[in-house]
Amino acid sequence: MANQLILLKSDFFAHEQQAVAVADRYPQDAFAEHTHEFCELVLVWRGNGLHVLNDRPYRITRGDLFYIRAEDKHSYTSVNDLVLQNIIYCPERLTLNVDWQAAIPGFNGTPRQPHWRLGSVGMTQARHVISQLEHESNQRDAQAFTMAELLFGQLVTHLKRHRYATDTLPATSSETLLDKLITALAGSHEHAFELGKFCEREQCSERVLRQQFRSQTGMTINQYLRQVRVCHAQYLLKHSRLMISEISMRCGFEDSNYFSVVFTRETGMTPSQWRHLSTQHN
Repeated sequence: MANQLILLKSDFFAHEQQAVAVADRYPQDAFAEHTHEFCELVLVWRGNGLHVLNDRPYRITRGDLFYIRAEDKHSYTSVNDLVLQNIIYCPERLTLNVDWQAAIPGFNGTPRQPHWRLGSVGMTQARHVISQLEHESNQRDAQAFTMAELLFGQLVTHLKRHRYATDTLPATSSETLLDKLITALAGSHEHAFELGKFCEREQCSERVLRQQFRSQTGMTINQYLRQVRVCHAQYLLKHSRLMISEISMRCGFEDSNYFSVVFTRETGMTPSQWRHLSTQHN
């Protein structure tokens, strides 16, 4: 940890009293593992990449939302036209009487689920608030810091209202088919996903949905599903003692030999090699 890259407040905040700022990543390039002197919210607008948070890999794309604490270590690799925004903040600089702990998972070290998703409606509304927040965070008048913090409070409350876990579909019918599809894929670790049945249930064109998915994520549906399952397998290989055959079943692969072929192609290592290397680094 002695050589761990640490992102400093002085490099990202214009003033020592500034509590909130917006850091655009258009696009987000590969970025080595690092921690921060500040916390951040990460919202993914399009493209895809591998986000490794505290040694857990997440295949991210449009609609993914992360709550990152200062001490969290994370990195971005295997990026493909990945566009995201980081809303960075210093908890100790927040001055308004807002229940930040209720709105922000992990605030001040409380237990949290770091990964959520936003549907299209939530993303559109969040983008509007972030645009205002970015404008205020670049101002230098006496009220700018207060305005930025007010907008940050609005944003985190809005995210709390619209976020949902990856194992549940959006609650409203107003979310787009693409949102429902990505959520269904992300939650289908252990069972087969049949696109034809999904399209029949949603009464939509399979061809159009495939085109829309590739346009927004930079991947085919099968590529995304395969990589989501490999990420889950990586987590289980490192954090459980399950046999590789059992892990393959839990990640949607009925044939453990085929699982090994896919895992090796995606990671450059066999499951056994990856488990050995990752546990050595604990």
